[in-house]
Amino acid sequence: MALPQDISPVNSELMDTIARASETDWIETDPGMAFMKILWLGPESGRWAALFKWKKGYVAAPHKHLSAAHTFVLSGRLEVRDGEFGAGDYVYEPNGMVHGATTALEDTEYLFICDGPILFYNEDGFTNYMGWEQLKRMQDRAAAAKAA
Repeated sequence: MALPQDISPVNSELMDTIARASETDWIETDPGMAFMKILWLGPESGRWAALFKWKKGYVAAPHKHLSAAHTFVLSGRLEVRDGEFGAGDYVYEPNGMVHGATTALEDTEYLFICDGPILFYNEDGFTNYMGWEQLKRMQDRAAAAKAA
């Protein structure tokens, strides 16, 4: 039965995005220590979602969130600021959040959903910008390397 035109969905032409993470290869971001699977990139909004896998002892540089971010730890433990987060923990980081290095206390996997870019820094200043554009380039390079 067709819906009357006046109650049809406004965005009925939009499509879902399905990421089959179990069929996606990990992208190595730090040799032997850190990996990611890009699940979704939203160029229209700057948002993105990824799975991260860090080996015990991996340290992510200090950084500043230029947008809000959501983290859900699937397995392992992370040391973030003055706290530890383990499997089942959810962390919300608001826009503008600045914090020091993040350390994997165990082999750790987590889901990360970010509303925009992140700036990484050290004592000399900013060292890396991570936004959807850079993630798209990483994804394209990984796909090209796999096809070669």
